[in-house]
Amino acid sequence: MSVQDISLEAFSQLARSIEAEVRRVIVGQDDVVRGVLICILASRHALLEGVPGLGKTMLIRTLADALDLKFSRIQFTPDMQPADITGTDILEDSEDGRTKVRRFQPGPVFANLVLADEINRATPKTQSALLEAMAEKTVTIASRTYHLEPPFFVLATQNPLEMEGTYPLPEAQLDRFMFKVNVSFPSLNDLVRILDRTTGVESPEAAKVADGAQVMEMGRLALNTPVASHVSEYVARLVLNTHPDTDGAPPLVKQFVRYGASPRGAQSLILGAKCNALLEGRFNVSFEDVAAVAPGALRHRLLMNFEGLAEGVSADAVIADAVKATPKTR
Repeated sequence: MSVQDISLEAFSQLARSIEAEVRRVIVGQDDVVRGVLICILASRHALLEGVPGLGKTMLIRTLADALDLKFSRIQFTPDMQPADITGTDILEDSEDGRTKVRRFQPGPVFANLVLADEINRATPKTQSALLEAMAEKTVTIASRTYHLEPPFFVLATQNPLEMEGTYPLPEAQLDRFMFKVNVSFPSLNDLVRILDRTTGVESPEAAKVADGAQVMEMGRLALNTPVASHVSEYVARLVLNTHPDTDGAPPLVKQFVRYGASPRGAQSLILGAKCNALLEGRFNVSFEDVAAVAPGALRHRLLMNFEGLAEGVSADAVIADAVKATPKTR
């Protein structure tokens, strides 16, 4: 399939092929696969959170196998330095051997798909090395700026249980992630299938079904998908209703939220709804598409107040209340 052949039908077919290849390796977690795929198609970043052993890293590696993209993995540790991510200048002999010349040695961030494994184990200084790359898709070293080759997206993982030796991601960096995807524990049937699939001699591997040019063209189709004005207004009202000082904010927001979602949250809702509609084979973005992506787009953008943290109120419950309370018309 050439890039020029991408249409709604081709988009849906290629997306289904990607999901099918991933499911040959990953058991269950269909919502997780869909959420990460939406972020990739939108050329945005995703944060996967779950306890150890749920296959977060395996899922990202499998996506890299299914997509013909340059892949790199960065294992974050407390002693990691920013140069270990971005790269650094090195001195080497010139061709005549008489002088030293400076040459930039690119770091692992110079890839299409970057796996930031256990991102919250690195110090804030090291975490900030990703901010420019995630926001601007550039890396600045010694006053020189290097552009990252498109497509570029960071898929990061973190463990919510491990507290010792971890550094919570600051709100500014969390806001750079289009979705925060919660990876849940598998069901009984899924766990049995995982045991059958992973304790034998052979293990399935995903075949490559798409390349970078196709992924970028699919993303352009998503960006060009129209959104009706009443859907855009609904998204704006929904984001405003996550702020406790807004008149239309529902009770859970007013009681438990300190600060609501940012404008990037609204952008993520629109982009996610566009991709979700296309994945369902539709060119029209509906309210249901917005509701489907709302938890992933907003859960990491809500700052709970002391009462909400003390009572263990989940961001998903607050988002569900906001979605239900937000009117679809003025």
